[in-house]
Amino acid sequence: MSGGTPEIVIRISDLVVGFGNQLVLDHLSLEVRRGEILGLVGASGGGKSVLLRTIIGLVPKRQGRIEVMGVDRDTASPEQERAMERRWGVLFQQGALFSSLTILENIQFPMRESLHLPKTLLDELANAKLEMVGLSPEDGLKFPAELSGGMTKRAALARAIALDPEILFLDEPTSGLDPISAGEFDALIKTLQQTLNFTVFMVTHDLYSMQVQCDRIAALANGKVVALGPIAEVIESDHPWVKSYFQGKRARVITRATH
Repeated sequence: MSGGTPEIVIRISDLVVGFGNQLVLDHLSLEVRRGEILGLVGASGGGKSVLLRTIIGLVPKRQGRIEVMGVDRDTASPEQERAMERRWGVLFQQGALFSSLTILENIQFPMRESLHLPKTLLDELANAKLEMVGLSPEDGLKFPAELSGGMTKRAALARAIALDPEILFLDEPTSGLDPISAGEFDALIKTLQQTLNFTVFMVTHDLYSMQVQCDRIAALANGKVVALGPIAEVIESDHPWVKSYFQGKRARVITRATH
């Protein structure tokens, strides 16, 4: 990121989200800067994925304001909404690939919705995305059920970057992967982010991912962001949940490496 005041690409103000009598996000505010990798961490069931899904419009809010790339989600026209949604990509936790489509067809799905190009060009573009995530044209002819967990994540990532997004939303991108595959996927995301220069909003609980990937960490507890900053700063937070998370036995290696 260049010097001066960073540009804010996601601005969340006073956000309230709940289901029935359960309040999940309680007057939460957060800003995401252009070009950064922001990691969102919190307890299981604490609202991390709910926040992501609320930003992209899959979960309704009760109160507050969400602005993405300068567009207020409350006042945007349907055309503005569609244009904004074409400027982001989403990688859901289990990949969420269409099981009845080949991998190539999955990647082409957002392209067909937006680009109206001939099949030969769609094939060429989709194969280029496959290559970017480390898969082959032969992999593109397979169906999701034929892929390993790591390949499924890569295929879903290829679909998420199909339209060269400005923002990439990642929901637990390394969950279900063994440590080697997770490390390779971390490196892939970092390489793509540096090459394509997009902003990353990443829900994660993977301490290693946070250390190697994230420019800043936002810690979510009791429905609010309770700590925000580089991981070395967040580790020093006095908040009880943040202390227990980052100073537990599993976190000590990360804590030592960060200092």
